[in-house]
Formats: sequence, structure tokens, C-alpha cells
Amino acid sequence: MSAYVALLRAVNVGGTGKLEMSELTAMCEAAGFETVKTYIASGNVVFSADLGEAQVRKALEERLEAYAGKPVGVVVRTAREMAEVLKANPFPDAKPNYTVAIFLNGQPADDTLDTLRNRAENEEVRLGRREIYVSYGSGMGRSKLVIPAAKQGTARNMNTIAKLAEMGAALT
Repeated sequence: MSAYVALLRAVNVGGTGKLEMSELTAMCEAAGFETVKTYIASGNVVFSADLGEAQVRKALEERLEAYAGKPVGVVVRTAREMAEVLKANPFPDAKPNYTVAIFLNGQPADDTLDTLRNRAENEEVRLGRREIYVSYGSGMGRSKLVIPAAKQGTARNMNTIAKLAEMGAALT
């Protein structure tokens, strides 16, 4: 049995719409996932499953589409991978709530950094294995930064990533 973290895209923040975390828990349990726990109402769920990453993602996407009536983006990482994302943060001295990892289902395109628009002087962007790390010097709310590749992923700040890594580690 492997421990996983699933991140839903655009849940309870616009786009996909509202999803009660109790509903998400029920969907995961119906898919056969065990020790299911959600974290904050933005589509974060930690669980154990006997399936591989692709199978976990597919099972969750199918249930979410049936619920929402349209596709809902899902990104899955093992608990170990989530801890590695936290450890690999290239901005360890930046405020954790001003620093995010944008989680993607694949490797960022080679031209990702070339496509950035409206980057402020105090904003930094680095590529990870399947993530794009962003340090928003003045916070996301004030930023005008456009990252086209982010449309295919979902962002979480370092505080949330730390908590999800901790929750995932508790299942291993």
C-alpha cells in the first residue's frame, strides 16, 4: 500500500466549483482508498491505496467528473515525492506563504521560463521535476505575473506543502 497526496485544480476557488471535503472523502473511499484525510477546503486529500499513481489519478478524475459534470484536474504525488518537493524548494529563505509550487502532471516544458509575462523584479521562478516554483516577493495578491504553463497545474504554498508532506509521512 502506498501513501498519496492528491491535489485538485480550481476547487472552491472558482473554475470547477464548490466541493465539500466530506464529498471528496466519500469519493476517495468509494474508489477503495484508505485512511483518507482532507486538508483545508481547496482540494487536498491524503490517503493510502494499492494502485499506482496513474490509476489513482484516473479513478479520482472519473469520480470528480461524474460529480461536477465536467473534468476536474487532479495531480497526484506519493508522500515521498511531496516531501521531496518541499525539500527542493529553491527559495528556502522566502516567506512560505509567498512561495508556491505549481504541480504539473508532467515535466515543465523547456520554454516555460521564456513564456513568463509581467514578472516583477522581486519575483523569481525556477523549474522542478514536475513543478514550477515561484517566489512572489510581494505576495500573490499583488502579482501581475503570468505563467502560461500554470494553466495545466495547481499551486500550493509552502505551508500547505509542508502540512501535506507531514500528513503523507504519517501514512508510511
